[in-house]
Amino acid sequence: MTTEEPTRAGFAAVIGAPNAGKSTLVNRLVGAKVSIVTRKVQTTRFPVRGVAMEGQAQIVLVDTPGVFTPRRRLDRAMVKAAWAGAHDAEAVVHLVDSQAEIAALTNEALPGQHRGVEDTRTITEALKAGGKQVILALNKIDGVKREQLLGIADALYKSEIYSEVFMISAETGSGVADLKTRLAALMPEGPWLYPEDQTADLPARLLAAEITREKVYLRVHEELPYAAAVETTAFEEKKDGSARIEQTIYVERESQRPIVLGKSGQTLKWIGQKSREDLAQILDRPIHLFLTVKVVEDWQNKRDFYRDTGLEFDV
Repeated sequence: MTTEEPTRAGFAAVIGAPNAGKSTLVNRLVGAKVSIVTRKVQTTRFPVRGVAMEGQAQIVLVDTPGVFTPRRRLDRAMVKAAWAGAHDAEAVVHLVDSQAEIAALTNEALPGQHRGVEDTRTITEALKAGGKQVILALNKIDGVKREQLLGIADALYKSEIYSEVFMISAETGSGVADLKTRLAALMPEGPWLYPEDQTADLPARLLAAEITREKVYLRVHEELPYAAAVETTAFEEKKDGSARIEQTIYVERESQRPIVLGKSGQTLKWIGQKSREDLAQILDRPIHLFLTVKVVEDWQNKRDFYRDTGLEFDV
């Protein structure tokens, strides 16, 4: 007589400095695109839940915004959302950019890497104060010598908040399977929280906006600072099974509008094409996407934006 393995389900938060690779790791664990990935830091603005299956265990992954020193209202809302995601989870993974850590030790770090290392130390101290046991995951191990990785792990382990360490590459998948197995074991016994074939609980309208925002930053990452937002203004299911989506890309200044449009509208056309391709694959249906660009000064201080994304305005 065989005893069937019990089902397990729970939440695992992935927390770390901006650009540590959190979204890439969540997408890798889930096996599908549930969070945007760009070359810009701080592109995840609110926790995105990806649903990963491992045997009889369901791991609901919370991809939190990067934790950094907040300056603006949007920054404060993002950081608060990150800590809320970690506080409520059964397991916490602190993802650390190992290449940035090594660059800092050898005095070869770029300004962004220096900030990432500083943010990592801030996170470590905050986690220590919270008294939560955390899994340390050293990411971006490609081309890094093992003795260097061990040195980083040893330095961070002195904080005594980490229960174990994994060395991974979210980009290539190296070591991720072992981390996934461990997270599955940490989930409490109980019924699954989502259907087995569901990969995320992000509403389609919000997911569509996130995908387009990813394309905006991929295309104009040099010219455009963090002054763009995307809103799905219409999402209509058509009788033929397709979907008609209307979106507005918001920028803060009139001078930024031609950057998004591009010469003869070519940049906006590229953004729309790439977003349409991704959405068609993710939503498994033909997509008719219509984009407009609108200037709204100081959109980061407008309450409606925070309500639509689930972030808190009064922080």
